[in-house]
This record gives sequence, C-alpha cells and structure tokens, in this order.
Amino acid sequence: MTEPEVIPAQDETAGGNGGAPNGQLDGPRAWCHVMYGLHALSAASGILSSATIIGAFVFGWPSIIAVIINYLTRNKVRGTWLDSHWRWQLRSFWFAALWLLAAGVLMLTLIGIPAAIMVIVGTGLWVLYRVIRGWLALLDRRGMPVPVVVSAA
Repeated sequence: MTEPEVIPAQDETAGGNGGAPNGQLDGPRAWCHVMYGLHALSAASGILSSATIIGAFVFGWPSIIAVIINYLTRNKVRGTWLDSHWRWQLRSFWFAALWLLAAGVLMLTLIGIPAAIMVIVGTGLWVLYRVIRGWLALLDRRGMPVPVVVSAA
C-alpha cells in the first residue's frame, strides 16, 4: 500500500505558491473558502434539522452549488497546492453520495436497515471530519493528501 503524497503550500510572499505568480491564488483560495462554507452549511443543516448530515450534504443546495463551483473553477488551480483541496471536496461529495446509495440499497431489506442506519451515521461523521479537516488545512495554507498514482508499467 502506498502512502498518500501531501502537497505543501509554499510561501506565497516569496512567489512560490505551486508555480503561480504572487497573488494569483488569492481568488481561487477565496473560492475554496466559499466551497467549504457551503459544504459546512449543508452539514450543519443536517445536524440542526430533521434531515441527516449525509442527506443534507448530498442533496442540499449549498453542497450542490459548491460542487458546481468546484467543477467550473478547477482548471484555475491545476498544478497548485489548492488543486488538492478541489479534489478533496469532490471526493468527499461523491464518496458520500456513493455511501448514501449503499445505505439505500441496504434499506431494501429488513435485515439491512440497522446496517443502513450505521452507514448513514458513520458517513455523516466522516463528512464532518472531511469538511473540518479540509477547511482547517486551507486556513493554514496547507495542501491535502492526495493518493499517489502508481502506473502499471
């Protein structure tokens, strides 16, 4: 098993922000804060309402808007340390959707209902972890771990 690679953010005042000139990542970093905020708003609505965290995260408008922003702006951060945050957020959303689908399939059987509830609760806690960890790393100007791609050749 390979260890994930962590892409560090370099000192932006020295002009070393992942290959981008000084100040070029200020706008994308602000968008990243907006996206984390939208995801956090969806998760919080799941905590504070009758919805589940994962349900509000996957089907809530704030998270859907964040995913749309993510796809529309991801080319601006390719090759920079912020690219890891874009990937982190998309993977969080799509894996949460996948686990929600798995819970839905488990709900189809009487025996699977307790397992589905455990999947929903576990994935909800995982979503909170991903949003909090990612946002804290962004505040510290650190990249997120990304899996190392191993080629077959």
